[in-house]
Amino acid sequence: MVSIDQVAHKILTYIPYVLVLIDLRYEGVKCGRDGSVDNHMEMGKKLLAAGQLADALSHFHAAVDGDPKNYLAYYRRATVFLAMGKSKSALPDLSKVIELKPDFTSARLQRGNLLLKQGRLDEAESDLKKVLKSNPSDKEEKEAQSQLTKSDEIQRLVAQARSSFHSQDYVTAAAQLDNIIETCVWDVTSREMRAECFIQMGEMGKAISDLKAASKLKNDNTQAFYKLSTIYYNLGDHEMSLNEVRECLKLDPDHKQCYSHYKQVKKLNKQIQSAEELMQEQRYEDAVSKYEAVMKTEPNVRHFTLFAKQRICHALAQGQQASRAVSVCGEVLQSDPENVNALKDRAEAYIQEEQYEEAIKDYETAAQHSENDRQIKEGLERAQRLLKQSQKRDYYKILGVKRTAQKKEIIRAYRKLAQQWHPDNFQDPDEKKKAEKKFIDIAQAKEVLTDPEMRTKFDHGEDPMDPESQHHQNFHRGFHGFQGFNPFGSGPFNFKFNFN
Repeated sequence: MVSIDQVAHKILTYIPYVLVLIDLRYEGVKCGRDGSVDNHMEMGKKLLAAGQLADALSHFHAAVDGDPKNYLAYYRRATVFLAMGKSKSALPDLSKVIELKPDFTSARLQRGNLLLKQGRLDEAESDLKKVLKSNPSDKEEKEAQSQLTKSDEIQRLVAQARSSFHSQDYVTAAAQLDNIIETCVWDVTSREMRAECFIQMGEMGKAISDLKAASKLKNDNTQAFYKLSTIYYNLGDHEMSLNEVRECLKLDPDHKQCYSHYKQVKKLNKQIQSAEELMQEQRYEDAVSKYEAVMKTEPNVRHFTLFAKQRICHALAQGQQASRAVSVCGEVLQSDPENVNALKDRAEAYIQEEQYEEAIKDYETAAQHSENDRQIKEGLERAQRLLKQSQKRDYYKILGVKRTAQKKEIIRAYRKLAQQWHPDNFQDPDEKKKAEKKFIDIAQAKEVLTDPEMRTKFDHGEDPMDPESQHHQNFHRGFHGFQGFNPFGSGPFNFKFNFN
């Protein structure tokens, strides 16, 4: 029988071997982990050299996770971030490198350069001075000294720009800020100040460019989005204004300025969309009413008033309300003489009013500002044809009806005139001859204007009854070239006339 003491002795003799095995096991894990980090570092370097930045970044992420104390892993990852243009991500990694290895001159020089580009001048100078005290290489020393000189110059320019800005000398301030931003490309404060200078100078496109950059460079930059929205709004771009104010509210749903502005822009945007839908449905009078509501919603922004009037002008021209269209289009052109859309719409209204020479003038003016506009070219040719046509024979005038007259109105006018000018009503040979010609014109006018195809041709400046206008095509006309119709039947004036 084995005693307890013997068993205990045997167990105790195995303990050193177990401890060795445990130690070896953990040492193996550690070695394996270090090997894995080295592999990631090596793969990351190869991929970075090959320009495969995203893949290199993945490996350096893994290296940092595998060994959070490995300063080189942070430095390599910062290098990739910089190559990808992600300076904001690179900066914390460079700071971590300096924390782990304060004498790493290259990392400190890189951080100094980034801080300078961000306009953090005091911090940049601190890093650059430390580089000069750390026994740098000749190249590092030269670069650090050059950047320090730049920083000193920028400090001077910043003071001058602020002074100019506070004195409301915005042109000078903008020029000084140009020089600052040339070096401090990621300096949010300088960009926002220059944007304000551009706003005061009326250069809204440049202000928008700076504010868009500022909104990306600074996290949660609600003020930049608010300013962008108000600029677009004052330029009459309601859609872009709505987009920017929504970005502001994504960052801060309780932002008072943005929320108040959002309600105004949303209301205006909805009215304009509704008006355009009515226009698409050819409900032109309703569209006019909706655009009049737009002008009441925002009476203080000239661009919206002008835009609403221009769309009213278009709706009236399309709705055959020529007289009103000419008046409203004229108001638009008083404020904006080169408004091509208003010129085209007024030209169309002039055509409806049979003022062809005025229509030609408007189309020619529009063509000067939009040379390749097919609609202008076709409209001008049509107006010229109609002018030429009006100097010959006008079927609408013959029947005494407007160009917008419906078929029933045309037939009613035709019957009245046909009875009045019927040749049997005249005994005198000269008067009868004159009546015959008049009667033929009336019959031809009715024929053309009640036939949709022929009326369309005539409305576009062609005379379906004129062989010359039809390019000498043979239409096999009957009496006096009249298409398939002899108003006098057989024999001289022996006919029955049926009004239809």
